[in-house]
Amino acid sequence: MLAVLDLKEEIFALKKSRNAVILAHNYQTGDIQDVADYVGDSLGLAYHAKATNADVIVFCGVHFMAETAKIVNPSKIVVLPDADAGCSLEQSCPADQLEAFLTENAHKNYYVIAYINCSGAVKALCDVICTSGNAVKIVNQAPQDRPILFVPDENLGAWVIEQTGRPMDLWKGNCYVHVEFTRDSIRKIKAEYPQALVVAHPECTQAVRLLADEVCSTEKMVTYCREAPVNDIIVVTESGMLHRLRKECPDKNLIAGPTDRCACADCRYMKMNTMEKLRNCLKNLSPRVEMEESLRARAEKPLLLMLEQSR
Repeated sequence: MLAVLDLKEEIFALKKSRNAVILAHNYQTGDIQDVADYVGDSLGLAYHAKATNADVIVFCGVHFMAETAKIVNPSKIVVLPDADAGCSLEQSCPADQLEAFLTENAHKNYYVIAYINCSGAVKALCDVICTSGNAVKIVNQAPQDRPILFVPDENLGAWVIEQTGRPMDLWKGNCYVHVEFTRDSIRKIKAEYPQALVVAHPECTQAVRLLADEVCSTEKMVTYCREAPVNDIIVVTESGMLHRLRKECPDKNLIAGPTDRCACADCRYMKMNTMEKLRNCLKNLSPRVEMEESLRARAEKPLLLMLEQSR
């Protein structure tokens, strides 16, 4: 216990000396969430990254998130605890493949909407970015005279089509964690808690979304669980979200949505970050996120449009 306290104290001291801010995604481990200045979803993190006055941004999440912070803060130092913390969605849509697809289909004049879970190079090829929290709003503002290509998450894209009625062509990518939830796994836990409500992330498959009482972003899950009229709530998203929900909704019985494989779903990339790595990146200001300026500038334009259209 003393070692843990010493590590926290060292992190806080380094943060102060570096004039740093620690941003953490809802899927980070509880100890990292507890030392962060802000914990939230991709949209909230993007706003905080843009608004911070800190000299150093420590991004406890995965690489595309830290890269997003660098895109909107080119003069700041941006570090993440583990440079290998990637994302299956980002990997599913390589920039060269998207560029080749758009070139081959140039006659369609696609309006390209990219889920924020993608690389800076992919963002640079797009018209606007979205998150799970604002995707419906962003799609509703898309030009009516151009077909939409939605990349890279086909499940989020399908959910947005259901919500908006707007047809879109979908890239064939998915979050490996959220597709592990199945209709059978959710039905089994529902049978144990028949009065429970089910809240699920839109990255889940349609079969799972159809079983949910609410489908929403992680940030909106907080309000939903807090205001739910029942005590038992089955939370169908990555396991790290349970830590924040249990802090903010202490009177609720929050149950991890199980998969066919295990009792909850962990993202191996999100869990690559540790308190020791957080301390080390503050101490060494490494690993840093760097971007070539022309690429950064191209990626910034659709990101800023998202922030403007989300207000």
